[in-house]
Amino acid sequence: MQDAHDLGIILDCRIPIIVLESHDELKALDLFMRVGRKRDKPVYQWTLTDGLQKVSFGLQLVKDTQHNEPEEVLQRIKGSAEPGFYVLCDFHHWLDDHPKNIRLLKDIAQKNTAGAITIVLLSHSLELPPELSRLSACFKISLPDDKQILSIIREEAKQWGQRNGDQKVKTDNDTLQKLVSNLKGLPRADIRRLVRGAIVDDGAITESDIPEVNQAKFKLMELDGILSYEYDTEKFTAVAGMENLKNWLDIRRGAFNGNSRGNVANIDSPKGILLLGVQGGGKSLAAKSVAGMWNVPLLRLDLGALYNKFHGETERNLRESLAMAEKMSPCVLWMDEIEKGLSTDNSDSGTSQRVLGTLLTWLAEKQSPVFVVATSNDISKLPPELIRKGRLDELFFVDLPDEKTREIIFKIHLEKRELDVNNFDLAELALVAEGFTGAEIEQAIVSAVYRGLSENGNGKGEAEESSDTSAQQRVVSQSLLLAELQATAPLSIVMAEKLAALRQWADERNMVRV
Repeated sequence: MQDAHDLGIILDCRIPIIVLESHDELKALDLFMRVGRKRDKPVYQWTLTDGLQKVSFGLQLVKDTQHNEPEEVLQRIKGSAEPGFYVLCDFHHWLDDHPKNIRLLKDIAQKNTAGAITIVLLSHSLELPPELSRLSACFKISLPDDKQILSIIREEAKQWGQRNGDQKVKTDNDTLQKLVSNLKGLPRADIRRLVRGAIVDDGAITESDIPEVNQAKFKLMELDGILSYEYDTEKFTAVAGMENLKNWLDIRRGAFNGNSRGNVANIDSPKGILLLGVQGGGKSLAAKSVAGMWNVPLLRLDLGALYNKFHGETERNLRESLAMAEKMSPCVLWMDEIEKGLSTDNSDSGTSQRVLGTLLTWLAEKQSPVFVVATSNDISKLPPELIRKGRLDELFFVDLPDEKTREIIFKIHLEKRELDVNNFDLAELALVAEGFTGAEIEQAIVSAVYRGLSENGNGKGEAEESSDTSAQQRVVSQSLLLAELQATAPLSIVMAEKLAALRQWADERNMVRV
């Protein structure tokens, strides 16, 4: 009903050309049929295969007269067409490098300022030439909300049951809600197809169906490789230290989820944070933990994959990715190593500057609950416009872990590998590991496991007969782990000058330590 109302407003303005971008052609035709019936105006559809035909109710085509070629149908509409809606499908193929078609559309538009004839250019993607842009308006069919998506899932489940002896589709409420959330941003036809695919193989909607649905979804939206759904979020219990960040996020959790206490009106939703620090310091883990703490989906935007050799495609990729994130909201949008996708020079003909402008505008104006977590290793490469307050809420500096935090990191990673922490002197390990990042500590433990198994027969004989865990318990010792730490040259030594400069930069600007 809302789509019909919004379309009616455009028609009341007597705009002669309407651009409608949609993959759901039948839904678009049905919408114009309903609007046409109320306004007593017929609907005509043109395709290259069937020519120009009148559409009756129920989307049945009634043959009128054949006008297959694009120029021919435009001449027909210009010369002797009766009032109505003329839906031209996939006409974008005949706009680029076709000046006569552009001129014919312009003639039709200028001749029909009273609104008798409305040209509808229906395509999955269409950009009008400048000659026609002022004579047109863009319209988008609204996408299903949570309630409508759930209704579609139930319809498909019911149909599957009818085809399979009235069986019930097995699922649970949590999985069902995840599926609903992950199907946001798709038209009805695509939702039905993906739901059908999830049900048909085993008659159930399970946790294992979610990754497949998401992969298919991003491929449908041509965002596969640019925007990805991260399935492995973390709880902050897996993150050592970072107490300031944890407290900051905890304070804002209610505002982001819409559950703030009190009756404060128009409370601003948190926008995002920038995590700056040394490589391996835990910035990526912290980004995953934000989504885990707030219990929302985590999307990862690969800024490097945005870039396309064709003019305008890079910016379009970014706009579509940000629009997808808004459709998935509430969610966390993770932009890892953001400095690699943004540049302040003009070596790429200004593409990166336009990308930066698009991103800055979106950060300043977005209203949907999309929380941005940007990470960076090199602040010098970031444009100043990005790091000022207002675009993002706060900048945090991720420093090397202190001694107490290093103890916790050792405990977390030893327990992760089911090693008994009581067999290790964590205080000694933390002392020897001074200057190590969390990633370097983890890698030292991994190396110690490999070394221990190798020195005990490389998994053969006695080690092979026992479980992997018990073998690790015997071969990983305090001395072996200390030896691995002493054999490692941490980043704080290898790149001491660069790290010192980064710390000085953070100190001079009073950046908040995580």
